[in-house]
Amino acid sequence: MPHGKPAGVRCVQLLADFRCAIFGRADRPAVCASLRPMANICGVNRLDALDLLARLELATKP
Repeated sequence: MPHGKPAGVRCVQLLADFRCAIFGRADRPAVCASLRPMANICGVNRLDALDLLARLELATKP
């Protein structure tokens, strides 16, 4: 997404199984590569992580 990913818009690189299509590639955006999973942010399971992401998207929506 050359102009960034707006809040609430699914990343074009997100596969059906929720993996990143460009994970590990040199053209992966720096912001994505800088994300590090941490229990205090991701929670204890996938639902916790998705809930946090949804809240972050709402908080940063223009």
